[in-house]
Amino acid sequence: MDCQKKTGACDSLVAAAKAYIEAHSLEKFSLKKMSEALYVNGSYLLRQFKSHTGKTLLEYHNTLRCERARALLRDTDMSVSAIGTAVGFVSSAHFSHVFKKITGCTPTAYRDACGTGNRP
Repeated sequence: MDCQKKTGACDSLVAAAKAYIEAHSLEKFSLKKMSEALYVNGSYLLRQFKSHTGKTLLEYHNTLRCERARALLRDTDMSVSAIGTAVGFVSSAHFSHVFKKITGCTPTAYRDACGTGNRP
């Protein structure tokens, strides 16, 4: 399938990839599992997703996790490490690194900026 000629098909592929990531966001990212589930070649999926969204599949996966983490940091008293685990990261160090890369600040700094760091 050539996405230059079949834009609707590529839009469907990208939508399916996003839905897959949302359904499996707590799992470790696996291009092999995703491409098998979507019945497409992994390299092709990577290229089409990046060309349509401007993000790699892994960037999208991590951005989704960080969006969920931001809500938990704002709205709960959960510890940063518990939040990292809750959104699918294996270690709090990796969670903090990815969160800072995506948002520009650490999870703790984000929580403090949102005014929830001083909850009783």
